[in-house]
Amino acid sequence: MNIKYDNLHHINYQNDKLYLLDQRKLPQERTIIELETAFEVAQAIKDMVVRGAPAIGITAAYGVVLAAKAAYAIDPNNWQSVIDNDMQLLAKARPTAVNLVWALERMRGGFAEIVGNPVPILLKEAQQIHDEDIAANHKMGDLGAALLPSDCRVLTHCNAGALATGGYGTALGVIRSAYTAGKLSKIYADETRPWLQGARLTAWELLQDKIAVTLLADSAAAALMQQNRIDWVIVGADRITANGDVANKIGTYSLAVLARQHGVKFMVVAPTSTIDMNLDVGNQIVIEERAMAEILTIAGQRIGASGATAWNPSFDVTPAALVDVIVTETGVVEQPNRDGLLALMS
Repeated sequence: MNIKYDNLHHINYQNDKLYLLDQRKLPQERTIIELETAFEVAQAIKDMVVRGAPAIGITAAYGVVLAAKAAYAIDPNNWQSVIDNDMQLLAKARPTAVNLVWALERMRGGFAEIVGNPVPILLKEAQQIHDEDIAANHKMGDLGAALLPSDCRVLTHCNAGALATGGYGTALGVIRSAYTAGKLSKIYADETRPWLQGARLTAWELLQDKIAVTLLADSAAAALMQQNRIDWVIVGADRITANGDVANKIGTYSLAVLARQHGVKFMVVAPTSTIDMNLDVGNQIVIEERAMAEILTIAGQRIGASGATAWNPSFDVTPAALVDVIVTETGVVEQPNRDGLLALMS
């Protein structure tokens, strides 16, 4: 099969500006927004113009380039201090995605050695982060696909594809690689309330590559497994702790519990930058809670009864005991635990 997977170009830096495909408007509109400041980048991350842990990290790295450009214009001899406010602003945009802080720390790591205009050097580093992520996704795709049986039927949740990364995808990277190898017979995607990333983004991505996908309401996954119509659940991650607990889009934990009940395998696909060895267990992860309006409305139209309130955590934590395998660009950890992740990260 001759399928092009990296043709979305949803994150682009050109002529001192960052261009993002506005994921809030997909699939109805393909709109590109133009950003010139770190404040605009942080707001775009917060407002879900771009989402997905690796993509957030890449976007933040380019945000540092814009911040450095502004800081250098203000004080060429002290830009490393001037930039601090913008760095903090970017770090606070989405607290759960560890890739965000990882990318900012990597960009900051070279500050002290820069002489003169920092923009060319920092832009090269941001582009390197972007390129490395795409290469890592292809590696994960091949490693994960190798674990799947022939005629495999898979279910994925949220969007862990090209749109959530630099390109190709984590969970969708495995699905793409397995599809290319002829190993998949059926692909299901949860709609993923409240932002409907599965319905709007995952389905759209796969269909761009002419890969058939079947959508289902999040609450239908149990019935699908009960009818023995799924072999693997494949998801991404926003943070993985040292013991193998996984923070991912809300609803992931439900799928893991259901998968264990029905004998369905559960795979988490994420780059090593998503693994946070500084946190021991999942309950230490800060879970972002978003506005009630995201639950009470759809596209600006209120669906919740007037006077009702809502609880809107953006992520949940799946215990390592419910995960069959974690796939990264450097290797695979089956039945993940602290020892396995330590070996992987070393």
